[in-house]
Amino acid sequence: MEVGVSDTKLDAELKQKKKKITLETMKKQRTLIIMSIPFVIYVFIFCYAPLVGWVMAFQKYKPAKGLFDQVWCGLDQFKFLFSDATFLQVLRNTLAMSIINLTLSFICSIGFALLLNEVRRLLAKKFVQTISYLPHFLSWIIVTGLVAEVFSPETGIINQILVALHIINQPINFFADAKYFWGIVGITNVWKEVGWGSIIYLSAITAINPDLYEAAEIDGAGRFKKMLHVTLPGIKSTIFILLIMNIGNIVNAGFEVQYLLGNGLVQSVSQTIDIFVLKYGISLSNYSLATAAGIFKSVISVTLIFIANNFAKKVGEERLF
Repeated sequence: MEVGVSDTKLDAELKQKKKKITLETMKKQRTLIIMSIPFVIYVFIFCYAPLVGWVMAFQKYKPAKGLFDQVWCGLDQFKFLFSDATFLQVLRNTLAMSIINLTLSFICSIGFALLLNEVRRLLAKKFVQTISYLPHFLSWIIVTGLVAEVFSPETGIINQILVALHIINQPINFFADAKYFWGIVGITNVWKEVGWGSIIYLSAITAINPDLYEAAEIDGAGRFKKMLHVTLPGIKSTIFILLIMNIGNIVNAGFEVQYLLGNGLVQSVSQTIDIFVLKYGISLSNYSLATAAGIFKSVISVTLIFIANNFAKKVGEERLF
């Protein structure tokens, strides 16, 4: 009994020592600290210093005056924001497209990683993996141009296939009907990012102990059951970490794809918070309202990360902090 108690105390002391950052530890890690200084400076200049501009959300900002010489209006910009029908519509669009992108990206990335892991020929596996993540490096300008061509009512291959299979009688103008827009955005994001997103899962799969697969095979498990009972549980911690991070981005539905594929006919479903900020901040010169919308987006993102992280902690899963 005494041995057990002393072991527990020893473990607690070791954990406490690990938590403390001593001068000796910093000296040992001085090379890493020096290497990290440029990145810390970069983050401070481009991520934290601009936060001073948040005060514009509480002002009737006019560029001719100094930042702190403005007329203060308190929470008026936020009150207008949440009473504005356009912003509520934009918020709906952002959340809808974010949830579609998050769901499709997670399912497709994990599924693709599992299937690719089952490819036995290394050359074929590397070839498929390379081809799949190349679209990630394409500019959204190029991607949206390809998408517009693929879904074109005149020359688009989608319409040609549907007409040839007698599913439709005449080509559909997908970009003139609002009901197709969210699906097109979701498919486009999956095509561009699924290969890149699967890389992390493939890396996590390689860390799984091969003995677990051998034990499952001895018990009579086939490929599908090994994926279900060995591979998926083995990458569960990675899935939770990435899920928490992506939940924090749920109000970041994107800007380029919606802006480039959108038009007046689908404006009711294509506008996102980022486009709203651009419209009011640049086109209408209402910098205060645009800043208020940006603050709202940031606060929601941080709040969602904390909620998702605490939920993961309560259920005993891997978490960010």
